[in-house]
Amino acid sequence: QVQLVESGGGSVQAGGSLRLSCAASRSFYCMHWFRQAAGKQREWVSSISNEGITGYADSVKGRFTISRENGKNFLYLQMNSLKPEDTAMYYCAARLAGFFRQACPREVDYWGQGTQVTVSS
Repeated sequence: QVQLVESGGGSVQAGGSLRLSCAASRSFYCMHWFRQAAGKQREWVSSISNEGITGYADSVKGRFTISRENGKNFLYLQMNSLKPEDTAMYYCAARLAGFFRQACPREVDYWGQGTQVTVSS
């Protein structure tokens, strides 16, 4: 059974930092972070391929950094300079297949349960 387990969420003041982690039960070609704020649609945040090709939403570019530890099937999201509008449930997601040396497609095969991030002003 495939599992994606997020951790690292919490409450922080604006300007602070958090590091999210996602432990996967197997390896995936592409891994993503999505988020969903209360009353809003889920939105893509960032992705990273097995080759380390990354992508970021414009709203987080320059503040968030995605990384992965392939041998141990871990995914991370370092979030700096957090803003109140970053408040959301953050989800780890994974896709089995991708395209060699290309950014990850945003369609995913598996989702984690989410971890809450709350940024206060």
